[in-house]
Amino acid sequence: MDLPHNLRGCLKVVYLILAFCSALFLGALKGFLVGPIACLILIIGNIGVILGLLPAHLVWTFCTLVKIKILDAPFKVAILLALPVLFGIWLGFSIAGSVLVGVGYGFLTPWVSTFEAFRHEKETKKLLHSVVDGTWGTIKGSCTVVRDFADLCHHSYPVYLKELRESPDSNEVQTLRLIHVPACIIVGLMGLIVEIPLYTTIAIVKSPYMLFKGWFRLVHDLISREGPFLETACIPIAGLTILMWPIVVIGSVLLAVFSSFFVGLYASAIVYQERSFRRGVSYVIAMVAEFDEYTNDWLYLCEGTIFPKPQYRNKRVTTRLPESSFRGIRVAGVKPRSDSTEAPAMLMPSLAHSRSVKETIQEVKMVQIWGNMMRSCEIRGKELLDAYLITPADLHEWLKAKNSNEAAAIVGVGLPCFSLLQALLYSIKGNSSGMLLLDDVEITHMNRPKDKLLDWFFNPVMVLKEQIKAITLGESEVRFLEKVVLFGSNTQRMEAWENGSVVPQNALRAAQIQAISRRMTGMVRSVSKFPTYRRMFRQVVKDLVAYSSEKEASNRSSPMRSITSIDNV
Repeated sequence: MDLPHNLRGCLKVVYLILAFCSALFLGALKGFLVGPIACLILIIGNIGVILGLLPAHLVWTFCTLVKIKILDAPFKVAILLALPVLFGIWLGFSIAGSVLVGVGYGFLTPWVSTFEAFRHEKETKKLLHSVVDGTWGTIKGSCTVVRDFADLCHHSYPVYLKELRESPDSNEVQTLRLIHVPACIIVGLMGLIVEIPLYTTIAIVKSPYMLFKGWFRLVHDLISREGPFLETACIPIAGLTILMWPIVVIGSVLLAVFSSFFVGLYASAIVYQERSFRRGVSYVIAMVAEFDEYTNDWLYLCEGTIFPKPQYRNKRVTTRLPESSFRGIRVAGVKPRSDSTEAPAMLMPSLAHSRSVKETIQEVKMVQIWGNMMRSCEIRGKELLDAYLITPADLHEWLKAKNSNEAAAIVGVGLPCFSLLQALLYSIKGNSSGMLLLDDVEITHMNRPKDKLLDWFFNPVMVLKEQIKAITLGESEVRFLEKVVLFGSNTQRMEAWENGSVVPQNALRAAQIQAISRRMTGMVRSVSKFPTYRRMFRQVVKDLVAYSSEKEASNRSSPMRSITSIDNV
């Protein structure tokens, strides 16, 4: 017999309340059991990497400053004198950040994983995943974070310094007059003295409004069944969001304080760029007004600011603030100002109406893109191994971290470039408005993840795709471009590959192809600095080594099988 509609609704509410309470208790229990282990792994691992590589970082940085060609002698001396302070800042913030990330990741991840188990449709899966998820996975995740951080410190930083040392002599030399050094120091200290307390005060004063505004929006969505509360399976997760909202607010305040440090130090750069002590002081004052104005926008408070906002640029430029200054996430329906220099703001979630979970699922996730890129590299790598264009020795050289070797450069740079080129050509042939990946997954400006790191990569790739499309390469020119992106400057390996390519006789055409190759190489080198990329690409190379070993074993066993069959005859 069917139950009345009201009774079914009451039973569903009771079920959700019981599910929420049980998940809350089970998540807290897992957090207290697993959290300390994951927290200690992350904190001890990261701090060990920081302290262990500190002498190497000092030596690498010193050698780079001595050899770099784009800075004059006074500029180098000024940076060398500031090195102890800069490395002291690095030690303080990196150790404090490791502790905060370790505590947050270790204790919150098991809790959140328990609630995410309710997304499964079957009740048995919900029960199983609510118990299992967030236990061993959290411990493995903390080890992965340490490994990625080690890659960042041991691989990405030296690569960046190497690029600085190898910068061409034609670059404009940055000069520094000794008379500006005291002004830079004074204004930098003034920026710290002014920005840190005022940013902290503004963030703390507005945090109660952010707290209650966020709670009001979440409760409103709960009552009206909008946003994250639209799907019944996600209601427990949204309930956890309501409970965790104060932690989000506290995190926003801490990030605002953290960003104020770098915003204040950037005042020294303003003095150097503008060659003016007065404009550096104006920047210090204006940044307080910009921060207050931006937080007003994100929190739907009255527009404008009560602080003075002097002009600190001699002329309008497109210079951005340092990436270390955190900016607020854009709120739906509110357009940021079109000033040439954006101001930092509290890092805070959107307080506008949330989208449905079903709508969010339509987006291509960052994890899909990483996985797709690596699968594509593996497929192209197997094709190149089968064609004897790359060898197992090349793979082993790359794994040994001998990246200066030309053979290893073919694997580390040439293979990803070749894979990217094939994806771009496939997208052009398919008349895609974005980029076609494996399994016909299409990334466009509409469904791409809203990720800052992806923005740095996706937009230039789309420009490159349009450039390739505009010059309409012929078949032989495409083959020549494949040679160039795979082998780079290794002319011997290029000449050995007979793929039907023809070197363009037109100098302009050849220059266009070389320019495309250089852009792709630069993009791949930039992406290779990301620690997640390095870890995943290393696994791809290991898989290719295993594939080549299996291929060699099968080739050796084939003659033996043929000899055995002859003997039997």
